[in-house]
Amino acid sequence: MAIRARLRVSKTDAAVLREVGAFLGSLASRDLAVRSRQRLTHDTDAWAVRKRELSGVSSARWAGSITKATHDQWALARRGQMVQMAWLRGQTAAIEARLARPLRAKANKHEGLPRGYGSRTEWHAKSRRLYTLKTRLVRLEEDWVAGGVRVVRGGKKLAHLRHHLDEAGLDECGWRERWQASRMFLAADGESGKRLGNETIRIVGTGQISIKLPAELAHLANAPHGRYLLDATAVFKHRSEEWLDRITDNRAVAYRIHHDALRGRWYVTASWQRTPASVVPIEAVLTRGVVAVDMNDGHLAAWHLDVHGNPVGEPRRFFYDLSGSTTRRDAQLRHALTRLLHHTRRCGAAAIAIEDLDFSDGASREKHGRNKRFRRLISRFPTAKLKARLVAMAAEQGIALVAVDPAYTSRWGARHWQQPLTTSTRQVSRHDAASIAIGRRALGYPIRRRTAPPPHDRSDRVGHRTGQAWSDTRGREETRPHLPGPRSRVVPPGSGANVGDQRARHRWGHAAEHGLWHQDALPLS
Repeated sequence: MAIRARLRVSKTDAAVLREVGAFLGSLASRDLAVRSRQRLTHDTDAWAVRKRELSGVSSARWAGSITKATHDQWALARRGQMVQMAWLRGQTAAIEARLARPLRAKANKHEGLPRGYGSRTEWHAKSRRLYTLKTRLVRLEEDWVAGGVRVVRGGKKLAHLRHHLDEAGLDECGWRERWQASRMFLAADGESGKRLGNETIRIVGTGQISIKLPAELAHLANAPHGRYLLDATAVFKHRSEEWLDRITDNRAVAYRIHHDALRGRWYVTASWQRTPASVVPIEAVLTRGVVAVDMNDGHLAAWHLDVHGNPVGEPRRFFYDLSGSTTRRDAQLRHALTRLLHHTRRCGAAAIAIEDLDFSDGASREKHGRNKRFRRLISRFPTAKLKARLVAMAAEQGIALVAVDPAYTSRWGARHWQQPLTTSTRQVSRHDAASIAIGRRALGYPIRRRTAPPPHDRSDRVGHRTGQAWSDTRGREETRPHLPGPRSRVVPPGSGANVGDQRARHRWGHAAEHGLWHQDALPLS
């Protein structure tokens, strides 16, 4: 959990914060360089040596925060290497498989063979790309084995921007200010049991902020015990009661002070670890129905379903725009999810059904070829961010999430639910019908609706009886009984004995659905 407040600092406070942040940032850069040179030989003793050296010029708590940030950044770079190697191996395998196929050869899904390239020019270009990817993979594997990482404090993107100032519309002074602001270090981890949950950066209930200065900058102190008291106060507008409860009970709260060079503003962020959300049995959360969500490019299509799998009310749309900066995209996503959670609470449902989507391989040019429009469409889907945000935000509201298999939800939803629900005053889209399919799969009901048999094949002749059994019919979900004896069809008796239990084919957790209705052969007797 993280909350942020703006600090309206004075010129004196800004000068002190810049000096302290630059000094601690230089220590963090030095510590990161030492940790990177140690590579895989790092152990507890080496960490103690690094922390002891930093404690002499700052303090034990500042040294602990700096070394922890260094370890996190090094571990993040290692995870990035692992993900990059997996991506390169997948790309090289896909290109090699397509290069081995003849030109313009069609794909064979049964044998697992991909399609061939369309021309000799494309084949040659892909062979050159294969050589480039293999070279990158070899270098990355060498770094992985040796334990070497390539990290930049302040960000590689901002570092590369120094050589393209004209394209970014910046001058050297503007870039330098952003670079220094991004490399400052003013973050302190909390500690439970200490006063107000943090001894390094302390914020009292009235919002007054004091910072424990490093030993080298003790002459800047304006308060006892080597502390600097800021003129600005922190006013948390969001979840201030929860923050007050934590500092009153002396529970750990981490703080980070940072400078936004573009806006010329200072901010303080308070964060703490929340208690993990409890896992509720799926039968309990589905007793009040579910709000099914179909995620699309630019909007979320939602529909409320009752416990019987029937749509209730009208479909809803929650739009978002993922253009612009990262901060704006994140705000758009959070706003759409907030409206979705509020709609769920108003409907009285206790669960949200979403598809367990994963487009990690969908944006590959080897899978969809030259269809750049489709690949860009898939790349815009914020599947990982949406699930991560929705899990955290739903836990705060006490709403459970049910992830279902996304197989055929759009196709079967449009085939079986779009037309029956469309009226003269309501136009049901394909996305709305897909949300119904997602909700029914989460509730354990089949997506495809059973159709009536031909009129003259019904037992009551041209009546209105269908193949759908009533809810109170005994054994309606069991396997149909085997009728021995000769049959009128070519299929020998007993050939359908291995059909299995049909109940598992349309329950949640199973991707398969039951087929359309068909009349069994009757015995001649």
